[in-house]
Amino acid sequence: MTTDPFSPEHVTALFTRADGSYAFARWGRPIVPVVFGVEDATLSVVKGAIEAVVTLAGHRMAETDAELGANLMVFFFREWRELTETPNLDRLVPDLASLVARLEGANQYRLFRFDQAGAIRAAFVFIRMDAHLSAMPAQTLALAQAAQVILLWSDRAFAVHSPLAVAGEVVILRPEIAGVIRAAYDPVLPAAGRDASHAYRLFARMSA
Repeated sequence: MTTDPFSPEHVTALFTRADGSYAFARWGRPIVPVVFGVEDATLSVVKGAIEAVVTLAGHRMAETDAELGANLMVFFFREWRELTETPNLDRLVPDLASLVARLEGANQYRLFRFDQAGAIRAAFVFIRMDAHLSAMPAQTLALAQAAQVILLWSDRAFAVHSPLAVAGEVVILRPEIAGVIRAAYDPVLPAAGRDASHAYRLFARMSA
């Protein structure tokens, strides 16, 4: 991402992975979040951020998912090994032990599952509260995570620039990121895309 005017190429980059492949997906069902490892005050902040981003997208939340119960699971913890000690998590996350071993040193990871149409049907968000994340205000951390789980972004999308911006004393989504999220849920667009031409359709909806 650069300081140049936002363009179709910028949209393409947001969904182009490190291996050069283009992969876009949005949620295909109402989002039902459950949050582990936080106190009640933080729980309300996290769920509030998710609701705000879902509302921006024009998508929906629900009390329960008929298939999974909850389809967005957010875990906060101090050490990755805590995941392997979480009862039954290995039933939901394939090869949990090897995943934890690979993530040593990272402070966050998102795992998505998809339906037959390629839309997101479930997501797992793992957040290791290292010194950097622990110093971040809860509202900022929650909004960043909500933004990054509302779509299947590239693994490089926010490596340089955060999805957030500061407006006065308030942290908000960067306007162009908010625009992408809003356009991505336009009913005229497919729920998933694997061809970069999709990015141009997405940009066109942002400009409409």
